Amino acid sequence: MKKYSRRGPQNAKELFNHRHSSLRNVIEKTFGVLKKRFPIIASGTEPHYDVDNMTQIVLACCILHNFLRGVGNDESLLEEVDNELLQEDVQPSTTQNMTIG
Repeated sequence: MKKYSRRGPQNAKELFNHRHSSLRNVIEKTFGVLKKRFPIIASGTEPHYDVDNMTQIVLACCILHNFLRGVGNDESLLEEVDNELLQEDVQPSTTQNMTIG
């Protein structure tokens, strides 16, 4: 992401990587917030429910999260997840970026 802050993507591959990275950041932040707010999502490493039920649980948690944000906007949870993700970015990553071509 920092690579494109001074200049925009120069070709299709860079544009794809930029958009992929942006989407990944949003997804990581979303699941970070949901896992902190709803422990059922973060419980254990092995799923206790089938895929259909897990999908419904995540959808219900998203709906409840959005409702709770509308009723009483508590930014501390979002800031906490942002800080954790920033700390992860500072540490060396074990995953590599996905590229095309």
